[in-house]
Amino acid sequence: MAEKKQTKKEETLDFSKYIRWFWILFSSGILVVMLMFLLASWGLFGDMPDHTVLENPRTNLATEIISSDGETLGKFYFKDNRTPIGYSELPEHLVNALVATEDARFREHSGIDTRALLRAISKFGKGGGGSTISQQLAKQLFHGEGTKNTLGRLSQKVKEWIIAIRLEKQYTKEEIIAQYFNIYDFGNNADGIRSAARIYFGKEAKELSLKESAMLVGMFKNSSLYNPRPERNPVGVKNRRNVVLAQMYKYDYIDVTVKDSLQKTELDLNYTPESHREGLATYFRGYLDGFMKEWIKENPKPDGTKYNLYADGLKIYTTIDSRMQRYAEDAVQRHMPKLQAEFFHQNTPKRNPTAPFLELDRAEIKSLMRRSMKQSERWRHLKHDLKKSDKEIEKSFHEPIKMTVFKWVGGKASEVDTIMKPWDSMRYYKSFLRPGMMSMDPQTGHVKAWVGGMNYRHFQYDMVKQGKRQIGSTFKPLVYTAAIDQLHYSPCHEFPDTPFCIEANKHGNPEEWCPRNSGGENDYGGSRSLQNALANSVNTITARLIDQVGPQPVVDLARKLGIESEIPPVPSIALGTPDISVYEMVGAYSAFANKGVYTKPVMVTTIEDKNGTILYQFKPKTRDVLSEETAYVAVKLMEGVTQYGSGGRLRHSYAASRPDYKEVVTGYPYEFKNPIAGKTGTTQNQSDGWFMGMVPNLVTGVWVGAEDRSAHFASITYGQGASMALPIWGIYMRSCYADKTLNISKEAFEAPKSLSIQVDCSKDISDEDSSNGDDLGDEFPDDLNGF
Repeated sequence: MAEKKQTKKEETLDFSKYIRWFWILFSSGILVVMLMFLLASWGLFGDMPDHTVLENPRTNLATEIISSDGETLGKFYFKDNRTPIGYSELPEHLVNALVATEDARFREHSGIDTRALLRAISKFGKGGGGSTISQQLAKQLFHGEGTKNTLGRLSQKVKEWIIAIRLEKQYTKEEIIAQYFNIYDFGNNADGIRSAARIYFGKEAKELSLKESAMLVGMFKNSSLYNPRPERNPVGVKNRRNVVLAQMYKYDYIDVTVKDSLQKTELDLNYTPESHREGLATYFRGYLDGFMKEWIKENPKPDGTKYNLYADGLKIYTTIDSRMQRYAEDAVQRHMPKLQAEFFHQNTPKRNPTAPFLELDRAEIKSLMRRSMKQSERWRHLKHDLKKSDKEIEKSFHEPIKMTVFKWVGGKASEVDTIMKPWDSMRYYKSFLRPGMMSMDPQTGHVKAWVGGMNYRHFQYDMVKQGKRQIGSTFKPLVYTAAIDQLHYSPCHEFPDTPFCIEANKHGNPEEWCPRNSGGENDYGGSRSLQNALANSVNTITARLIDQVGPQPVVDLARKLGIESEIPPVPSIALGTPDISVYEMVGAYSAFANKGVYTKPVMVTTIEDKNGTILYQFKPKTRDVLSEETAYVAVKLMEGVTQYGSGGRLRHSYAASRPDYKEVVTGYPYEFKNPIAGKTGTTQNQSDGWFMGMVPNLVTGVWVGAEDRSAHFASITYGQGASMALPIWGIYMRSCYADKTLNISKEAFEAPKSLSIQVDCSKDISDEDSSNGDDLGDEFPDDLNGF
């Protein structure tokens, strides 16, 4: 009996020993954890963010480009395409999906969910992780993905806990959720929830539906594995989305009917990549990149450092209207494939062995190509970056390589993978006609649409502001305006319709100049009013006018109208020999619609920093150039162009009355009934086609031509401004008028209260023997009958 009592006493002592050791170990564990927390907070395991860093986390923020109607046109970013949004811009079901899937007790804990943590430890992580949303945010913000060794992971987890607790003290629950959505990388340049919503569904985050929100929340598990792009893992993405929906049902955010119905649906992506070469207004954004870099040079931060365009989260408010921009790009995309098809038809090797060039022999073509080769980006890269010799570089241009080239397919811009010599690809691209288009409010100077080409990925040279081309007869209104201003001529003033020459050594002309009319010797007889002459683009009458006023006053007027390009003071400028940009021409024409007041084109109204502080605000620059009366008379002259002359195809009744009339573009008949002032332009050998069109509150200029002037239409049928450029204007304006929210005017141009010049000519100014509406510059071939 005594032995049994002794044994029980020994067992009790042994059990007490175990209990003692248990508490020693438990206490030691707690002390170790506390010590690790303490050491981590002291920075022994690496720097810890203080409260100032927590208030301003170091994340790269993309600069956002915002249209006048509040739409994001695009962004400037280097690594992170991130634009933060507030909690109020997150739909409730998006937040619910996150909480249900990632942290069900998010609103109950203070940064660490003890129950989830113990569950994760007891099941060695197989029952789900123990990280809260706050911990995941801490990981994203301050120490990335971590290390692979056990000690490193442990120390990092401790730092995670500490930062999570600090985040919970520093921010509200709503702010933490917003930060987490903003910081996460959803792949494919979708940094943050706003970019993800735009890229994967083509909408703002606040517009996301329940099933779209579930898909995006599902990506938090692994955005690379659950990448929703069609070619990646559509089945896995759908399954993961359905798990999120099931979690929402589990925690009573949705009912079973909603869960079951949504789980059966497809992803319904609207994948729209965002990059510098894709999206809306790419050419305008290219211009804006240069504008901002210059602005940044001249406007440092208060501390003297420079703003980072790609990381400081600036907001650039522009004058571009996203609706009008879309209409402009659509007009280009609808017209150019049809025009290009006609150009390719003419320039087949059978018809033109030197296609796409005309009038050049093989030696001239080779010389032109060699110049282009040495100006190419490929030459620059091989020469300066890779230090190749000229001989090596030239050889590489004649070696076939894989490349992706631009092509019109089924009337749409497309890309084709092929194998081609770089030399041949240069010649291939020279075969394409290119557009330039700008639209502007003449009263405010606000540029509403800007299309510098047809595809920024393959044709990056901007033909709105960078490119300058011979302007042809679109320059004639400036000559007429100078004559009205100086000589007080009326549109009804008549001149003899006879050949005319300006003798040598007059007005700085070295030799006699005798311009021809487009119809040749048969295109003379009787007399013509100024309105008739401009409507039918009569070269001899324009020459008479510049002879009377002199070239220098015309150049001076062009300068006052904002044209800075070189214009030599010689008589031939009357027919449009100078090279001028679309940007300059639209600005100049806007003064006519704005009662003689020139307003410098405006593209940027305000620049803000990431906190909304205004850094720059536009101040309009205007100057009086013409009297209100002179401007109005010039407008009435140009109205005749669209009523009776080379722009008459804008009105169906005119086109229908001409059996020789042809149209190559979808959108005809345009059937405009309202007053339109404008001027077409066609340059030597049909190399450039122009149309400038005005209504009281919108001025739009369009140019079309090839990269090289030697690539052009062989005939005037399609090689004139009325066929190359005017259709783009017509399609664009039809879309603008159809959108009643834009309020584009259909009213008449407002006349001055006092008008001393006669503008209503009783004589019929239509001319059935004129140029068939063809608008030509100086010295053209006699073949005007098409093919």
